[in-house]
Amino acid sequence: MKKSDRSLGMHRDITRRDFIQKTGMAALGTAIAANARAGSGAGAAREIYPPTRTGLRGSHPGSFEAAHALRDGARFAPAQDLEEAYDLIVVGAGISGLAAAYYYRQHFGEQARILILENHDDFGGHARRNEFHQGGPMRLALGGTQNLEHWQFSSTVRALMADLGIEQRVLRRRLEFDYGMSARNGPAIWFDEETYGVNRLVTGYNLEWWEPGASLACIDEFPLSEVAREQLKSLYRARSNVLAGKSEAEVEALLTSISYPDFMRFYGGLGDEALQIFQTSQHASWAVELHALSAEEGFYSGLPGLHLVGWEDDIESFDYPVAMFPDGNASVARLLVHRLIPAVAPGTDVNNVAMAKFDYSMLDTESSPVRLRLDATVVNAENTGSGVRVTYLSRGVPVRVSARHCVMACYHSMLPYLCPTLPDAQREAQRYQVKIPLVHTNVLLRSSGAMDRLGIDSVRCPGRMHRAMCLFKGISTGGYEHRMGDTGPVPLGFWGTLSPPPEARTLKEQLRASREKMLTLVFEDYEREVRTVLDGMLGPAGFDVHNDILAITVNRWPHGYAYEYMQLWDEKFPDGQAPHQLASRPHGQIVFANSDAGASAYTHTAIDEAYRAVSELG
Repeated sequence: MKKSDRSLGMHRDITRRDFIQKTGMAALGTAIAANARAGSGAGAAREIYPPTRTGLRGSHPGSFEAAHALRDGARFAPAQDLEEAYDLIVVGAGISGLAAAYYYRQHFGEQARILILENHDDFGGHARRNEFHQGGPMRLALGGTQNLEHWQFSSTVRALMADLGIEQRVLRRRLEFDYGMSARNGPAIWFDEETYGVNRLVTGYNLEWWEPGASLACIDEFPLSEVAREQLKSLYRARSNVLAGKSEAEVEALLTSISYPDFMRFYGGLGDEALQIFQTSQHASWAVELHALSAEEGFYSGLPGLHLVGWEDDIESFDYPVAMFPDGNASVARLLVHRLIPAVAPGTDVNNVAMAKFDYSMLDTESSPVRLRLDATVVNAENTGSGVRVTYLSRGVPVRVSARHCVMACYHSMLPYLCPTLPDAQREAQRYQVKIPLVHTNVLLRSSGAMDRLGIDSVRCPGRMHRAMCLFKGISTGGYEHRMGDTGPVPLGFWGTLSPPPEARTLKEQLRASREKMLTLVFEDYEREVRTVLDGMLGPAGFDVHNDILAITVNRWPHGYAYEYMQLWDEKFPDGQAPHQLASRPHGQIVFANSDAGASAYTHTAIDEAYRAVSELG
């Protein structure tokens, strides 16, 4: 039975969001006072420390409306020219934009004057820091970009990490956290009453990333029909190659041209009810629906079926050697900002970055050669005879600044509106890359007690808004300490994307529909969802949904992951002619960075593309 808002704890006289914000700022009073005393220049009056803001974050209200208006044909008043001159203007203060400023100083000198413009109220882009001060010592959580895939680093990225002092061996040395499969209690799956007719938690869930032949006992606990349970058991018991007799080329052609669910219907014997268990399984990785993946992509994403084609799922050798900071890659962004603007946090290095208090009033001061200006939405960038002019909105008023060079480190699909003089073919290539929506909701719990009693720390929720949830502790780096055995407040991360309506069939239709849905929901919708899940799942173990939730931060990213080419939807482009390559060609003194330019949603890609973009400047 669906519970009322009152029974879920959403009945307080002041909204949960306001309560959390006020109590969080009271706990951080010392740091705010220090910021206020130290502040001078353009940001001196700023009293809010963005990492502590709760409620609706990520692409928060106020950060995207002007861009949407521009997209929809809005015209702005004539811009006022500011008496500011720069060598470089960077559009976007994500990791790629910050890295571009870093590389520009290497190429053109430490005294190069740089202005970084960011439409959000915080820097880092998807590498956003979530900081909680409710109920005890500070707790950090992931606001988006999570860990470093260090085994994929280029020599360029390795050099940057070394210069910042980041060593993956050090990060991993005191890392107890794991994402689920090999976490302390292993993965579990929760079936909710609204979708399945009963609230049921099943531990020992092993149907993804496992070796055929392991225990099938968990299937008997699923609240599915007997037919669906038998289909799942038959799948995992199967040992014959359903494609025997086909050549290697024929197998490859089939597996890359059929969707994963269709393959499992035709060759794996699964009906829709059984397939539904996996329907949102890739929300936390590819961030798309199951039918967007080819069979081959599904297999190599950890979904069952490799054994049906004679391939082995070598679970014993599988390893994902996570290296991460307690706030995810936000610490990488913070180290870059400190390198560019040391006054923001004197004395900061890789050993204390997680605990450092950044003075946001020092981000944009006239005396600094590098200035980072928040809440500044760029609406135009154009080449001139002597360089580049960039127009942005300052408190809704268009202003214009000039520079010798410009790096556009914002997502590609917005560039046709920001740079209308680009060649038509380049603008079309930029439109091709539709960003993949993401949502990462952090809930600060009073303790992990209820989850400990249930023996869970990572849970899949196939019937709910967020596909996956995981306790976030066991990372003690950057001066921060939060061990797995700590019994105090703990962030619980929910993440994934939002399922589009069934009528959205093509990949890009799915992405756009998911984005529209994400922007339509208000904070209370997300809050109601996590309260419903926690009450139904943890309530039987003594969790009090009224009092055991201390804070909620929703990091919604309607324009999240970079678009990566997928087998069912994208052709094999000739070398140098793929949309991301055409989209990122230099345009006069304007060059293009960001992970979109590499068609790969990783931090190291964003850094590589920043290096390439700066190297293209004359």
